[in-house]
Amino acid sequence: MPLGVSHRRDLLCRVTPPVPERLDAARHSRRGRGPGIPAPLLIPAVLGVVFLVLPLIGLVVRAPWSAIGPSLAAPEVGQALRLSLLSATLATLASIVLGVPIAWVLARSTARGRTVLRALVTVPLVLPPVVGGVALFLVLGRQGIVGSWLNESFGITIPFTTTAVVIAETFVAMPFLVISVEGALRAADARFEDVAATLGADRWTTFRRVTLPLVAPGVAAGAVLCWARALGEFGATITFAGNFPGTTQTMPLAVYLALQRDPEAAIVLSLVLLAVSLATLLLLRDRWLGRSGTPVA
Repeated sequence: MPLGVSHRRDLLCRVTPPVPERLDAARHSRRGRGPGIPAPLLIPAVLGVVFLVLPLIGLVVRAPWSAIGPSLAAPEVGQALRLSLLSATLATLASIVLGVPIAWVLARSTARGRTVLRALVTVPLVLPPVVGGVALFLVLGRQGIVGSWLNESFGITIPFTTTAVVIAETFVAMPFLVISVEGALRAADARFEDVAATLGADRWTTFRRVTLPLVAPGVAAGAVLCWARALGEFGATITFAGNFPGTTQTMPLAVYLALQRDPEAAIVLSLVLLAVSLATLLLLRDRWLGRSGTPVA
């Protein structure tokens, strides 16, 4: 006797578990077998981790622990550390103000030339930092395109000042924030923005009340990456801002000078930068992943 449609459906459901149950069974099966990483992937992964971690271990092992106290007590070290933290924070704030709108244009706008704009915005990622410093000097120097006008009209000189440090760090670090926020905007569900528009919200209100909260984890991730990159900036800073203690000498520049005069002091300063960078990434990484659901960095 032929089975009816309902009977066949019931029989099929009994034989074949629902999709969620099958997925859970597959997950438990994979967990029972262990990570299951293929050897062609595991071996280069281990080599890559060793390559990245071994220099840091060498820095810790060869550190002159007995000289850490006197080295950190030096006045120039405190000045360099304070200047580094301040300039990196200001550069991050400037990158947020300028970079988030750029990311929105790249992710949401339909204007032509977005590919060219993205290439121009991300050039500092691949541009040697020294070249970036030279470019900034040609634009904002006393004889630069904009710098000459600032000097003649307002008497403002930017190079070799603390402002130059912030500008150099912003130029180098902002692309990290732009890329992170653009990725978050592309991953965000645009239907929420459409609903806000149908309820009468204008674009600015939609951006403030809907879009920005949606991509807040991406903004936080980009800001941390931007801050970390600004903290370690060297080439553009020394080219555009110089190396004057208390004014433009950041921690990377202090490390460079100490390496020439006192290698042990250079190792101590390097440990300080390593500790600050690791603490920042470890404290905030769980928040990125917990809120956004996808790894950003």
